[in-house]
Amino acid sequence: MQTKKPSLMLVDGMALLFRAFYATSVTGQFMINSKGIPTNGIHGFIKHLLMAVSSFQPTHLAVCWDMGSKTFRTEMYEGYKSNRSEAPVELLPQFNLVKEVVSAFEIPNIGLAGFEADDCIGTIAKKSKQYASVSILTGDQDILQLLDEEISVILLKKGYGNYLVHTPETFFEEKGISPLQMIDMKALMGDPSDNYPGVKGIGEKTALKLLKEYQHIEGIIENLDNLSKSHKSKIEQDLEMLHLSRVLAEIKCDVPVDCSIDEAEFKFDREKVIAAFAELELRGLHAMLPVLEVPVL
Repeated sequence: MQTKKPSLMLVDGMALLFRAFYATSVTGQFMINSKGIPTNGIHGFIKHLLMAVSSFQPTHLAVCWDMGSKTFRTEMYEGYKSNRSEAPVELLPQFNLVKEVVSAFEIPNIGLAGFEADDCIGTIAKKSKQYASVSILTGDQDILQLLDEEISVILLKKGYGNYLVHTPETFFEEKGISPLQMIDMKALMGDPSDNYPGVKGIGEKTALKLLKEYQHIEGIIENLDNLSKSHKSKIEQDLEMLHLSRVLAEIKCDVPVDCSIDEAEFKFDREKVIAAFAELELRGLHAMLPVLEVPVL
């Protein structure tokens, strides 16, 4: 009998935690427990996680995290993400506590100093796709560059339980380019949220047009004389930044992190998880816990 291929869901921890925190913090609902600890981000994170588990039924799970703001990208370009403000004081204690709750589920927490969660996700996704179908749960569109036949991306939409699932086919339908060409698209247009400029004066529309015509940055540079005078001079003026932006945009898929499929198997001790919820006074979540099937021996 053919055994079913494992399904591994890789979770962008920061994307879920920040989304959950800001969804309630705007109205001042920090859910401060009797110990004086805000738990709104943790509560929303677990809710997002459990709803995704219920919707997509992964057999394996791992959560990837950023490990501080200093990475190889900030060393290459001082301005990288320098527009981001400090995390709100109510969020600070939740960074470590959310990982403790994830550990209570026996889900691996993965992160590596000097790299972003995206790099850990990319590395594990590429390794794991040989023996598992991989999905990535995030709110961050940058991850779409990792799409391939064995890797899908589940983008969180507004609210809970609303998703846009992307495959290479749906991405091509939307953008008209391949997932890998997205790296060059971001190199050309820059990324205001990550604070690198790309080529000044070139937006998404122009970037897509150039990539559809010339495939990649090398193709565009080889054909500079065929471009409009305006596009040619913009690219020539910002050539150095174009190449740097491309390196900043690309998710590294060869960082020294690992996650064996056995480690990531989704199985948990219900009592242990409920105790972790009780410790932080996270109410209403135990009702969302899935009933795991006990394998028949």
